[in-house]
Amino acid sequence: MERIQVDILGLSTSPSAGGAYALILKEVNGMRRLPIIIGAFEAQSIALEIEGIKPPRPLTHDLIKTIIDALGVSLSDVFINELRDGTFYARLNVDSQEIDSRPSDAIALAVRYGVPIFVSGKVMDEASFVPDGDEVEKTGAPAAGPGSGPTEPAAPKPKLTKIEQLEHQLKEAIAKEDYEQAARIRDEITRFQARNS
Repeated sequence: MERIQVDILGLSTSPSAGGAYALILKEVNGMRRLPIIIGAFEAQSIALEIEGIKPPRPLTHDLIKTIIDALGVSLSDVFINELRDGTFYARLNVDSQEIDSRPSDAIALAVRYGVPIFVSGKVMDEASFVPDGDEVEKTGAPAAGPGSGPTEPAAPKPKLTKIEQLEHQLKEAIAKEDYEQAARIRDEITRFQARNS
């Protein structure tokens, strides 16, 4: 079975999915994008790890990583291997054993371990798209989403800008483990960035 390596391009809210998020994966050696709808908790877990924000207590995926490490085994890669009836399926490759997983959980672990993410060629053929010319040039950093911070300002500002104030509030909410407030602030940052881009 053909395995195509992908990277996380970004996370964004998915208004049509009732509070869920779209995780966008990008083909490493190509132009195709693969959107996967995931839940808010998994999106938050992925975004916090990508942004390097450590909550005061471990999230579920941090706990799973600790358990895997304590058992003396290692995660070598994750593989999104199937798309059936609109649902993606994945497998964790743990010491050459394949373990069934939801793609969102598999990717949350992949970012914690820094291991490659693969998608089957068949799934890419069925569910991916090639972006328009404008979107092709936008690569690199994750899109606005849970836990994603604003880009650094070009020059230092004498006082905190609106976006810097929001980012500070977001960090405080995460430190207090008030994830609902953090999600609201994150959404406000996303709206602010959209208005000012």
